[in-house]
Formats: sequence, structure tokens, C-alpha cells
Amino acid sequence: MSLSKLFCDKTSGVAAKRERRKEARPGELLDAALDLFVEKGFAATRAEEVAARAGVSKGTLFLYFQSKEELFKAVVRENISGRFTEWRAELDAFEGTSPELLAYCMNSWWERVGATRASGITKLMMSEAKNFPDLAAFYQQEVIQPGQALIRCILQRGIDRGEFRPMDLNYAVYLVIAPMIFLILSRHSAGICLSKEADLDPKQYIATQVDAILNGIGAPAASAAQPTRKTA
Repeated sequence: MSLSKLFCDKTSGVAAKRERRKEARPGELLDAALDLFVEKGFAATRAEEVAARAGVSKGTLFLYFQSKEELFKAVVRENISGRFTEWRAELDAFEGTSPELLAYCMNSWWERVGATRASGITKLMMSEAKNFPDLAAFYQQEVIQPGQALIRCILQRGIDRGEFRPMDLNYAVYLVIAPMIFLILSRHSAGICLSKEADLDPKQYIATQVDAILNGIGAPAASAAQPTRKTA
């Protein structure tokens, strides 16, 4: 092999490696940002820290994201809000009963979000939203509203099929949201919501919450209906 060909091969290999590295950078920056936002909060996280953890310069970070606020929005879209289309498609394709669908969705949320680093975003917003109203409005539009709409669809499905009793859906959605928020706080607040003796099993906790919710909103079974009184 000639020296010129060897040099060209090495050069092209380095160029290809750099190109692959360049394509991976946005994802690496989002991973680093998620870690730091969850660890330190939004206000305390500095752009140079994110860049350093991702192994790039601060200037490189701003080539992809114009500000720390835009970086945070990208993290939310990558880990939560960008998945609502997929989740809605699953809901529409579900063939089981509405009680089964509710249990499936609560367990899937835990596996895909609650048990991951991404659940720390909710804790972050709860503690810092007041100081960053623009980010709070973004989170409301991108996460809270679509999430509540998804839960409303599940509950409405159950009502329409006679599996759930009629209820005020504006408030009923919080029956589903509240226990999941508790899990997040327990996960990201060093168990401060629990007694020292408690050993919370998320799966068992969700199963118990689903049982309690369904016994509260389930439509009365036909066998449990009051018999009609016969007149003489």
C-alpha cells in the first residue's frame, strides 16, 4: 500500500469518526443536561457544566441549543412530551377493558418515566416553576395538558362502555395523577414521604392504587343492582 493511500485512508477514517461524533453530540448534551438538571435543579445548573460533562466546550453546546432554557425544553421533549403520540396510539389500539387499560397505563408510565431519571423533571418543575414562569407555561403546554388529556380519554372510554360510572373528569384525572406524583416525590426526596420502616414496592403500590381507584369509579355490577319490588 502506498503512503499516499495509507494517509488518505487514515484521514477519511478520522473524518468519519468526527462526523459520527458530531451527530452524537446533541444526544450526549441532552443526557448530560438531564443528569445535571435532576441533580442540581434548573437554576443551579450552568451551561459550562453540561458541556464539560458531555465532553465538549460551552461554545459547542450553544451551537446546538441557543440558551439553557432551550436546552431544558429539548430535554423535556426528548424524555417526556415527545412520546405522547406513541402513547396515544397505544391507547387507541388497546383491546382490553378500561380497568385493564388504566392499570396498563399507570404501570407503563412508571416503567418508562417514573422509574427513570426523567421523573426528576417533574420534581424540578414543582420546586422551581414559580421562579421560571416561561418554563412553567412550556411544561404546562407540553406535558401537563397532554397527560391530563390522555387520562381523560381513558376515563371517558370507561364511561362510554359502562365500565366506569359518570364523573366529573376535570377532577377525576387527579385520582390517577396524585399517586404517581407521590411515587416521584418518594424517589427524588430521599424517601421523606415515607416512614423509616417503609419499604415501598412501586409495582405493589400502583396495584393498590389502581384497585382503590377502580372501586371508587367502577360502574355498579348488574348483580349488585337493587332488585325491583313487585306489587301485589
